Amino acid sequence: MELTQFLTFHLDQEVFAIDIALIKEVLEVTPLTKIPSTPNFMCGVINLRGNVVSVVDLRRKFGLPDAKPTVNTCIIIIDVTQNGEKIVIGAMVDSVKEVMELDHSQIEPPPKIGTGIRGDFIRGIGKQGHQFVMLLDTDTIFSDAELA
Repeated sequence: MELTQFLTFHLDQEVFAIDIALIKEVLEVTPLTKIPSTPNFMCGVINLRGNVVSVVDLRRKFGLPDAKPTVNTCIIIIDVTQNGEKIVIGAMVDSVKEVMELDHSQIEPPPKIGTGIRGDFIRGIGKQGHQFVMLLDTDTIFSDAELA
């Protein structure tokens, strides 16, 4: 049995997850510096211990309705591979839920239709009890082509 840990989080009414091995940290929302002429899902950049980190609003990236930030809104700092190079990017989410473990047998391939989110963004669907969790493919979501 090979367990993988995932950090789960909420966007709208759905639960998503990212492999914990890719996550550097979770931050409270801090002031963002807007960058002109960027796509609407780019929130801006933050200063993370002297490094400039771009932040993407995952609600907007996935075409979900905008929501006012709450006390639970946070930024997940993720290691992403772009063109063979490791970069750090921030993903703004409604709230972080928990770390969960899934065995490979608990992960199904993503459905071809009906999720409302592009299929190539979803690595698989995890099952925990009666709840489904969409496991995200962060390298695809944050690829050069997607962020252009």
